[in-house]
Amino acid sequence: MTETSSLQEQVLRLKKDRNAIILAHNYQRPEVQDIADYTGDSLELSRKAASADCDVIVFCGVNFMAESASILSPGKTVLLPEMSACCPMADMVTVNRARDTITNFPGYKFTDGYTYPDQFTLRDMKKLHPGVPVVTYVNTTAEVKAESDICCTSANAVKIVESLDTDKVICIPDRNLSAWIAKNTKKEVIAWDGFCHVHDRVKAEDVKHARSDHPGALVLAHPECRMEVLELADHVTSTSGMLRFARSSDAKEFIIGTETGLLYNLRKENPDKVFHPLRKDMVCPNMKKTSLKSVLKVLETMRNIIKVPEEIRVPARKALDRMLAVK
Repeated sequence: MTETSSLQEQVLRLKKDRNAIILAHNYQRPEVQDIADYTGDSLELSRKAASADCDVIVFCGVNFMAESASILSPGKTVLLPEMSACCPMADMVTVNRARDTITNFPGYKFTDGYTYPDQFTLRDMKKLHPGVPVVTYVNTTAEVKAESDICCTSANAVKIVESLDTDKVICIPDRNLSAWIAKNTKKEVIAWDGFCHVHDRVKAEDVKHARSDHPGALVLAHPECRMEVLELADHVTSTSGMLRFARSSDAKEFIIGTETGLLYNLRKENPDKVFHPLRKDMVCPNMKKTSLKSVLKVLETMRNIIKVPEEIRVPARKALDRMLAVK
């Protein structure tokens, strides 16, 4: 028995003893995805957990994802295997304190169009635009969700904005997702200047090079990519949308414009099809922190509990519920 299979066996045995379920985001390591009860995107997984008959939720992902599970499942114990697994983009917007991740993040440089100083907060943005609803991407902290009017995902963002009875919206925190929304709505979109470092690094030239290397392949791009990339893609969608598209498409070859972890499930579900990364360095180091050893340890110790305080959980849940109510 290999070390990997031994660890997987120990995890699955302890999972049963704890009456736990294991959730793994699409970007997790293959061996972690293999021991998960469910794989998917962050909100999809949290909703699965809320309806599951379990006492413990082990969320193999980053901190805001475990928070979402806690928001939707307050009566369950939510464990995050790696407490340092964070999302730099989520930390680029705060409610009432200065941001720190944005300046400490390696390689980050302010863009020419950057409008806000480090100490600019969501409440400052709301004061500048009184009465304008805040549409918040699920890739945010619970505190930010609680300060928002409604949440959205990368899959339903345009539909959520269109559902609001207003001609202007504030969209946070991803400037690229906001640009995609603005392109697909007549409403005015006021965008926060945050980004995902994995998706934002991709340029139009990368798409052209990938098409040259793999002529005939369809390009699927995540809306966290820059507009110059999205405009060259054959299909723009979330990670779950990419999985669905690949399953139903008659095409046999695809270029995947998102974090490389998704390639594992794409290849597993479609063994007769070929998938190439748009760029080989589209890797999120935080998503790769979770290992089988850390999953086993968190189940053994029952530490790393993520519990959203009620004063934050209740309004954050309202923002999520408003989104879920949009048909």
